[in-house]
Order: sequence, then structure tokens, then C-alpha cells
Amino acid sequence: MSNKEKLTKVTKEKRMGFFKNAKQKIVTIAAAGVVACNAMTIPVYAAATGANAITQPLNSLKTLMLAVIGAVGVIILAKNVMEFAQAYQQQDSSTMNSALKGIVAGIMMAGISTVLTFLGF
Repeated sequence: MSNKEKLTKVTKEKRMGFFKNAKQKIVTIAAAGVVACNAMTIPVYAAATGANAITQPLNSLKTLMLAVIGAVGVIILAKNVMEFAQAYQQQDSSTMNSALKGIVAGIMMAGISTVLTFLGF
């Protein structure tokens, strides 16, 4: 065996040794990171009256978004009801099928606020 072949063999063995231990090193580093992140938590105390002031903008945004989704749902529902009536008059089954899917989507969008209120959101 020449020196070059011996050097190549030694280099390959070193690489394989590195990859065999890499999984163990990665797991150890990840575990140390999780422990460090858990140690850096800071408790936050909010008064009962202050918590409402903090969440009020988010509640307003939620209400606005649900109202917009409901309004768009009503528009989609009305459009697809008219489309279904026109397709029924022309006996166009593919357009009727598409309109029915749109009606279902409109009902879902129009009723999402009611469903979320019922679920407690």
C-alpha cells in the first residue's frame, strides 16, 4: 500500500467516525438548547382590569374580520342562488353543480360568526 492510499483510508475512517457521533452530538446540543430556553422564561403578571385593555384591540379585530367574512358570505350566497336559478332555467347541470358548491360555501362563510360564538371564541 502506498502512502497516498494509507492517507485516503485514514481520512475515510475519520469521516465515518465523525458521522457516527454526529447524531449523538446533535441530540445533546438540542437538549441543552431546550433546557436553556426553559430556564429563561419570565413570569408576567397582569391585573384583572388590565387584561381586558390588552385584549380589547384583538377582540375588536376578531369581530371586524368575522363581520367581513359574514358579509362576503352573504354576497357569495346571493350570487350563487341567482346563478343556480339561471342554470336551472337553462337545464345546465354543470353550472348547477358549481352554483350549489358556491351556495354551500356562502352559507358556511355567512354562518361562521354564529358557529364561532356558539363554540365560545
